Amino acid sequence: MKQALNKQSGFTLIELVIVIIVLGILAATAAPKFIDLQTDARQSALNGLKAALEGGATLTYAKAAIAGKEKDATAADLDVDGRTVNIIFGYPTALNVGIGAAVDLSSGDWATTEVAAAGGEPAILQIAATGTTPETNGSCWVEYAETETATDRPVISIVGLDSTGADTTECP
Repeated sequence: MKQALNKQSGFTLIELVIVIIVLGILAATAAPKFIDLQTDARQSALNGLKAALEGGATLTYAKAAIAGKEKDATAADLDVDGRTVNIIFGYPTALNVGIGAAVDLSSGDWATTEVAAAGGEPAILQIAATGTTPETNGSCWVEYAETETATDRPVISIVGLDSTGADTTECP
């Protein structure tokens, strides 16, 4: 009589341990790539905001030129797409009622800090992600510095990123 052999199927404990180790190594290798996506997303959001500010400033200047206010050295109000925008030399001022109104920063996605003009420096509007401010965020935000003469444009820059968009600081 032949005895039936008990043939077991499945994985041994050693095989399971080896699979877990291999998966752990793969996860440790791939994790930094996925973690870095947050930094890329923040940089893209800041670059998008900078482009929106540039577009809003240009559109406002075009409307100011049509209204004959592009050379006014005193702050004035201008209607831009149904919103009242505070302008100086045709460009939005560095206030929430200036460039903030021109690009509708009131949506809740961005936190703003107005820095008054002092010592020959232009007024600046600092814009960071909601829930942070340039003071608490520490390194990455957009600055809009209003124009000081009729021949200059406002200076819009991303603090924390170089001209190529590369992170020069540790953006949280």
